[in-house]
Amino acid sequence: MDEEVTRVRRADAVENRSRLLAAARVLFARDGLDVPMREIAREAGVGPATLYRHFPTKQDLATEAFAAEMAACRAVVDDGLADPSAWRGLCTVIERLTVLHARNLGFTEAFLATFPHAVDLRAERRAALDAVAGLARRAQAEGELRRDFVPQDLVLTLTATRGLDVMPESARPAAARRLADLLIGGLHATVA
Repeated sequence: MDEEVTRVRRADAVENRSRLLAAARVLFARDGLDVPMREIAREAGVGPATLYRHFPTKQDLATEAFAAEMAACRAVVDDGLADPSAWRGLCTVIERLTVLHARNLGFTEAFLATFPHAVDLRAERRAALDAVAGLARRAQAEGELRRDFVPQDLVLTLTATRGLDVMPESARPAAARRLADLLIGGLHATVA
């Protein structure tokens, strides 16, 4: 009997954790990292004590909630690096990261360290920017990327995607692609 009760409690805990992460992802994406922890608990249908039992701090919750986005970000960069054309790879990275960030306001804030005490993605951000810097150097060597490009220009683009949060959620991906297209056009060596 005790074993069955323990199994039910464990299943309950796993379900609560999943609901908390799902609620955090939705609320962080829609409203950013300023969402109160109590609101996340309410959205998940659990009490604050349950939330804090699973995630003692907002940083713990945000780090786990954004694990999938960070993996997606890394996959985008890896795909760009794998392209034999550095310019085409860089264009892919810019477009896909811009769309990824436009869909998730909270991840953009975390990635850009707008709320450095809320979540710590410094190592992942540094690795992504270093990889993009290498890709950019290759694209410059190909003569495709303007000489004055610096990886911080990508950060500037991602910062600009935060302005898309005033648009309906369904319109953000297309607007992000347009923003990326305009940036890419401005980065091509023939423009500089």
